Amino acid sequence: MEEKKTNITAIFGEDVFNDTVMQERLPKKVYKELRRTIEEGGSIDLTTADVIAHEMKEWAIEKGATHYTHWFLPLTGNTAEKHDSFISAPLPSGKALMSLSGSELIKGEPDASSFPSGGLRATFEARGYTIWDCTSPAFVRHDESGATLCIPTAFCSYTGEALDQKTPLLRSMEVINEQALRLIRLLGNTTSKKVEACVGAEQEYFIIDRAKYLQREDLIFTGRTLFGAKPPKGQELDDHYFGTLKPRIAAYMRDVDEALWKLGVPAKTEHNEVAPAQHELACIYEKANVAVDHNQIVMQTLKRVATRHGLRCLLHEKPFEGVNGSGKHNNWSLTTDDGINLFDPGKTPHENIQFLLILACVMKAVDTHADLLRLSAANVGNERRLGADEAPPAVISIFIGEQLMDVIEQLASTGYAAHSKEGGILRTGVTTLEDLNKDATDRNRTSPFAFTGNKFEFRMVGSRDSVADANTVLNTILAEAFSEASERLENAADRETALHDIIREYVMAHKRIIFNGNGYGEAWKEEAARRGLPDIRSMVDAIPALETEKAVRLFGKYHIFTKSELAARTEIDYESYTKDVMIEARTMAHMAAGQFIPAMIRYAKELAETAKAIREILPDEENSTPAVLLAELNGYLKEASAALRNLEGLLEEEESYTGEREKALFGRDRIVPAMEALRRPVDRAERIVDRSVWPVPTYAELMFEV
Repeated sequence: MEEKKTNITAIFGEDVFNDTVMQERLPKKVYKELRRTIEEGGSIDLTTADVIAHEMKEWAIEKGATHYTHWFLPLTGNTAEKHDSFISAPLPSGKALMSLSGSELIKGEPDASSFPSGGLRATFEARGYTIWDCTSPAFVRHDESGATLCIPTAFCSYTGEALDQKTPLLRSMEVINEQALRLIRLLGNTTSKKVEACVGAEQEYFIIDRAKYLQREDLIFTGRTLFGAKPPKGQELDDHYFGTLKPRIAAYMRDVDEALWKLGVPAKTEHNEVAPAQHELACIYEKANVAVDHNQIVMQTLKRVATRHGLRCLLHEKPFEGVNGSGKHNNWSLTTDDGINLFDPGKTPHENIQFLLILACVMKAVDTHADLLRLSAANVGNERRLGADEAPPAVISIFIGEQLMDVIEQLASTGYAAHSKEGGILRTGVTTLEDLNKDATDRNRTSPFAFTGNKFEFRMVGSRDSVADANTVLNTILAEAFSEASERLENAADRETALHDIIREYVMAHKRIIFNGNGYGEAWKEEAARRGLPDIRSMVDAIPALETEKAVRLFGKYHIFTKSELAARTEIDYESYTKDVMIEARTMAHMAAGQFIPAMIRYAKELAETAKAIREILPDEENSTPAVLLAELNGYLKEASAALRNLEGLLEEEESYTGEREKALFGRDRIVPAMEALRRPVDRAERIVDRSVWPVPTYAELMFEV
């Protein structure tokens, strides 16, 4: 077979209405007006929008598009879209007129009451608006339905409340730009005109055979296996991590890359992850809202391409019990329009007063609002992953490494830092290998919030989640810290003295948030408790952070969320938790009653018949292997039947609860333990029951047979 060749530079962004396309197709005046809006904000007049819409439509039709859609991120956790054809009205000749107006480009009207709104919209209050986000480029998506022009948008209610994840993110990006510029101006920067929050998302996922996936109701309905015994071999040998790609996976990844590159998604790194059948894809840094959109495209592409290859992509945080789950590392930095990374310490951090102030502000922000940061990574699946020695613990802390820790210690003791540790030279002892300049500090994969050279890596986000919420929180809490520091500097009689005082004060007050050790160890949990750091294990316990006086004040001051928007999101989070748990519980009960318990009974009969036949031949053989297995299996059968009855009773009881928090607590404290009690005997029985009788593919078949 001839090797397929791809010219990345030729195909990259070919399906994107990007800056190059806009320069080529738009009149110069219209292009300049659009660029001004993208870079400085403001509105686009309808005449200009009409020209942009027309050219965007013509370009999309040339790409084969017949429909367009406003593509947005409602509070379901998924993207949403309603497709409209370009057909406007039949001409007298009988031909169709194809059009897209400026008003259609700028505004759409989906049914707001059909999406989660937390009470902001009632059924009879249906109107909502999607609003074009001109800072994130439109693109043409090619799939089984043909070609569709996708226009990234925000989504709000008729009364103006944000009903999506993008609107608050865009608000937070404006706030961090304003406050970061304010701060660096006070520190002497007179050239930078804009500060952008930049994000690079690392996406972990599992790939399994689609035919096997379709044999498991739990995977279909919940995205994870609710039953399943560990295979004889898991990830113990560490042989999958960075291992050679299997041919089927390599072909899949190649098609994923090409699909993403055509959509302008800068997919950079791909490899096998730690667990069998687990993989990772990482993208290059981009402006935060574009990175959020691109990560949604990544997740959709992973799924679509998998189907074409006869595979299934699992994005659940914990699809298999007993092996590593999947997360999404959110790499976050602040960069000026003239190329200055505000998180870059330079070669001598102790002399970089701007960086030291920014680091101190990050410490203050994360320590003050650890509860909000924890909530930004909360979902039902992530609850099964965080703190399980495979992902960061539920306690928020910051890793800064030896070099910066030494600087922090100097600041804490004297208020000034006189030196910085250097990395030195790494010598391998092999003459043919080059000596390397060694980094001044190691990395720490157990930290939830790690400084990694010129960025912070927030490692807690779940693999299914959008990174929008995490970056909304990060931008806002740091903007608050910047604002407070700026106000003090503005009012200081001696700005240089005030600057050093602020750094030392913040370091002293928030040093407790720094931890460079093993986040997986029990000793850290005890130490974190002594430091007074919150250990929020459950999503249900994390949700109240949204409605604290501190959160209402923070988000209200910077116009990120109104009090009613926070209350709505609180309600939605509780409802989402309960729905996920109840779907899992109902699926579990259905599978146990219809598949596993009947299989156990069927095999018990076979064992009984075999044991009886052995006794007829060997009357003294009371404890034959079939007899022993039968006794063990009957025990599991009895345990599973009792657990199923208990779970079914709880499912009926759940209907008596009314409040969303009350339901969520019932799900966490009663339903989840009942599910675990049902799973335990079924998984043990799987080790006994013959494979020809067991009703679903096992872990070994799912994870190793791809």
